[in-house]
Amino acid sequence: MTRQVSASRVVEAPAREIFELLADPANHPVIDGSGTVRGSRSTGPRRLEQGSRFGMDMRLGLPYRILNTVVEFEDGRKIAWRHFAGHRWRWELDDLGDGRTEVTETFDWSTARFPKVIELLGFPARNREGIEATLDRLPGMFPRAT
Repeated sequence: MTRQVSASRVVEAPAREIFELLADPANHPVIDGSGTVRGSRSTGPRRLEQGSRFGMDMRLGLPYRILNTVVEFEDGRKIAWRHFAGHRWRWELDDLGDGRTEVTETFDWSTARFPKVIELLGFPARNREGIEATLDRLPGMFPRAT
């Protein structure tokens, strides 16, 4: 059984610019389409790299705080983080040339400590909707001059 949901979009922006947006945790509440990411905590670096730890203010019914760790990192191409429950959020960028990038966001609970709980609570379907909404708003972060 595959324990991942993901979606992709082509964004009219260079991969490097998109990656820099993703690598700064202060931007996460701005691009989040799920409505759960409320703010970045002062803990952690301004630019993420392998092993970076960063905190976020969240809300899923009730407000809470979470500490994430970057567990996958290829500068300019891929970044993923997880928190104590073990599931991952991954972003992969494929530079298509001509200033366009295919962006894929994935919720991966194959590494979660309690994958059945994630499934029973309906997080895969909910997170797929959040991913779609995030990818729909991402192009607005990179307005192109006409």
